[in-house]
Amino acid sequence: MTRVLVALGTALLLAQTIRPQSAPADVAAGAKTFRSHCAVCHGPKGEGGQGPNLTTGVFRHGGTDADLLRTISNGIPGTAMPGIFYTEDRVRQIVAYLRTLSANGNSTGDSTRGREIYRARGCAQCHRIDGEGGRLGPDLSRVGRSRAAPYLKQALLSPGDNVSPDFWVVSFTTKTGDKQSGFLRNEDTYTVQFLDFNENLRSVSKADILDYQVAKESRMPPYREVLSDKELNDLVAWLSSLKGGAQ
Repeated sequence: MTRVLVALGTALLLAQTIRPQSAPADVAAGAKTFRSHCAVCHGPKGEGGQGPNLTTGVFRHGGTDADLLRTISNGIPGTAMPGIFYTEDRVRQIVAYLRTLSANGNSTGDSTRGREIYRARGCAQCHRIDGEGGRLGPDLSRVGRSRAAPYLKQALLSPGDNVSPDFWVVSFTTKTGDKQSGFLRNEDTYTVQFLDFNENLRSVSKADILDYQVAKESRMPPYREVLSDKELNDLVAWLSSLKGGAQ
């Protein structure tokens, strides 16, 4: 029993005293490893993409140095996050780099004004927040938790840069001459299932389809010429504030 307690005490002490290497050279090395192995999912600056935003300084599976070392080394079971089989020192360099990202993840706009812009521009026609709004665009209820401000700003300026497969548009003409289109939801050997632009889920037999096409482009218009820089920053601040829960 005494040996067990000693072992547990040693493990806890090690977990508490682990610190990432923070010298500039270590941060630079961590950034290099991050770009080569992590950026494909988390974005080149940790702003989020297929994986969550890492610039907030808040991590769902624990934010201590020991937590991050464990998550990066072991991965997260049941998700697309794999473990990285590097030495502890190299993983600590990644942690050091992650610590530098939180200073870059905030917006300087006025979120209250941003909410007014969101409503005035009709964004809720396509997007939902906490169960209210349309389904023709991504649900934004927790977008501030999963996407950093730079990512959100770029998505508003150029929405076609990174279109989720959930919003690829399928279009075709049936043998009866009926033209149909919508967001592709599933495709198997015999049928195509899609959400039409009236938010109706449809299934059509492939045997009845002519001129079938899938466009991997966004239907959302770019806001580069629509919003001023201030309006854009305000809207990004509002979106960044959406962490889940009533607004």
